Amino acid sequence: MVLLKGFEIEMYTGTPQGEIVGLSDKIVAALDGFVREPDSRNVEYTTQPSASYENLLCALLHPRRTLRNYLNRLGNYTLIPGSTLSLGGSDRFMRSDPANPYHDYIEQTYGTKVVTASVHINIGISDPEILMRACRVIRLEAPLFLALSASSPFLDGKATGYHSTRWGVFPQTPKHVPLFASHAHHIQWVEDQLAAGTMQNVRHLWASVRPNGDRRPYDLNRLELRICDLVTDPIALLAITALLEARLLQIIENPSIDPLTQSSFSPEELVTVTADNEAAAAATSLDAQLTHWQDGRSITARDWIAQIYKDVWAIAKQQGFSCFLSPLHKILREGNEAQQWLQLHRVGFDSQCVITQAITTTQEREIELEDKLCSSLLA
Repeated sequence: MVLLKGFEIEMYTGTPQGEIVGLSDKIVAALDGFVREPDSRNVEYTTQPSASYENLLCALLHPRRTLRNYLNRLGNYTLIPGSTLSLGGSDRFMRSDPANPYHDYIEQTYGTKVVTASVHINIGISDPEILMRACRVIRLEAPLFLALSASSPFLDGKATGYHSTRWGVFPQTPKHVPLFASHAHHIQWVEDQLAAGTMQNVRHLWASVRPNGDRRPYDLNRLELRICDLVTDPIALLAITALLEARLLQIIENPSIDPLTQSSFSPEELVTVTADNEAAAAATSLDAQLTHWQDGRSITARDWIAQIYKDVWAIAKQQGFSCFLSPLHKILREGNEAQQWLQLHRVGFDSQCVITQAITTTQEREIELEDKLCSSLLA
């Protein structure tokens, strides 16, 4: 059994010098498949659900090629890696749709803390009770996926002290989200939040993981991992996704994997543990010292990821996607994007130099992958 997978990708647009420029109103008007965010400086595209990693690779690349071609027609514009306003602009909100009342609420309530770029990974699970159990486990392990994806060490031209500034400052909403013991518990909780006004609508659940579907909270069919920073290299993103899928297959096959029965912590304590782990992963990503949800032992994010990798490798191999999982070794060995950028910063490259180099690297990587792997599919 392999699962359906899809992505929501948010990216910044701007100049080759790293200045982020709001173009989403033009992009959304001109191109199918792109939607605007409340701030005009980033734009989102979504891939169709697919079980095939090969198809997903090309589905990640194809919209970017279309977008790059359009940006070239507009002027000397490009796509900018990273998950924060790395080189400046966090002092103001640039509305993409001034008439949208929900966008009014977001700007007035959160300001530019939400003007971030990220990737949301959606994986299909149709049984709502299995989905809830999967969400419980993955919420407690979400800091590991943040550690692999961190790509926002800069804000307004300065190193912030975070590897993921995005998740370090992001307003998780509502402030307290429990571990959902059942689908009925989730429905009741969402209805209560909507009645209390702590959620403006069913989409206004901004936690690291949430159950998703066509009629939330009633009809649910997928787990949405929302914690990851933007991963611009599709091979790295697919490796992170393969780890998530293999872990989910393990959870589906083994009903005993459940924090409500397998942990030495109470459900309330588990919420605190995972909040602390998320904060640690946002600060130092793969080097973060985390608390394991099962027994409270201290373990680095890097070691915990390596342990899960070892546990699920056979599942990925049996299902035919282990070749997409194996590039995870490179991330563990060489560091995520934030760690690589900070290494350059430590040896004397300023933040603009780091970002402009990343802009070039990202474009070159896309061309390389398209030419090697997607040229026939995209022709």
